[in-house]
Amino acid sequence: MAQLEPYRGDYYLWQYVPSLPAAVVFLVLFAAITGAHCFRIFKTRLWFCLPFVIGGIMEIIGYGGRAAAHNATGELGPYIIQSILTLLPPVLFSASIYMVLGRVIRAVQGEQYSLIRPGILTKVFVTGDVASFFIQGGGAGILAMGNSNADTGEKIIVGGLLVQIIMFGLFIATAGLFQTRYQKHKMAIAAFDATGWRASMNALYGVSALIMIRSVFRVVEFAAGRDGYPLKNEWTFYVFDSVLMWVVMAVFFWWWPSNLKPGVNGAPMHNLVWVIERVFIMYLG
Repeated sequence: MAQLEPYRGDYYLWQYVPSLPAAVVFLVLFAAITGAHCFRIFKTRLWFCLPFVIGGIMEIIGYGGRAAAHNATGELGPYIIQSILTLLPPVLFSASIYMVLGRVIRAVQGEQYSLIRPGILTKVFVTGDVASFFIQGGGAGILAMGNSNADTGEKIIVGGLLVQIIMFGLFIATAGLFQTRYQKHKMAIAAFDATGWRASMNALYGVSALIMIRSVFRVVEFAAGRDGYPLKNEWTFYVFDSVLMWVVMAVFFWWWPSNLKPGVNGAPMHNLVWVIERVFIMYLG
C-alpha cells in the first residue's frame, strides 16, 4: 500500500499520497486532446497553434510523473517532473491565444481600432509570456531541490504567476477595447461578420478567463505555503488546474481558428466569398 515517505530526514516533498487513478485519468484525457490538436494542426497547417501541442505533451508527461509518484513519494525525480510539467503548459497555451487576437484584427481589417498595432501586439504579450515561463520554471527548479530552498522557489513561482496574470489582464483589456471600438464602426456591415470573428473573440475571452482562474489559484496555492489548504488537499489541484486546462484545450480544439486564414491580398477568404455572392445576387438575382 502506498504511503507518504520523507525525501530527506524529516522533509516531505508531498503533503499527501498523490492519487494514481486521478493521474492516469488526466494522462489519458490530455493524451486524447493533444492527439486531436496534432491532427488539426497537420490538417490546417496553422503552425502558430503548435504551443498547444507542446503544452499538451508537457501535461501528459507531468501526469505520468504524478502517477509514478504514487508509490514513490520520497523520490525527487517524479516530483520534479510533475511540478514543472503541470505548472508551465498554460504559458504555452497563452502564446497561441495572443497570436489569435492579432489574426482576428487582421482578418476583419480592424487595425485602426486596436490599442496596440497587430504587428507588435503578439510580440508584446508573447515576450511577457516568455518572461513568465522562465520565472516560473526557475522557481519550480529551486522548489524541487527541497528543504530550505522551498520557500524561495514558491516566492519565485508566485512572481512568475503574477507576471502572467498581469499580462493576461492587459490582453483581455486590449481585446475588449478593440471589440468595442470595432463594433461601434463596423457592426452594420455584414461583410465583416463573414469570418465569424465574434465567435472567435468569445472563445478567446472564455479560454483566457479559465487560464486566469487557474493562475490565481496557483498564486493562492504557493502563497499559502506548504501548510496551506491547497497544498494539503489534492482535489484543489485537479479542480482548479487539471480540469480547467483540459477544458481550455478542448474549447480551443472545438473552436479552431482556421476561419482566420488570410485570403487574396490579405483580405479574409470568407469576406471574398461574401463579396462574390453579393455581386451575383445584385446582377443575376
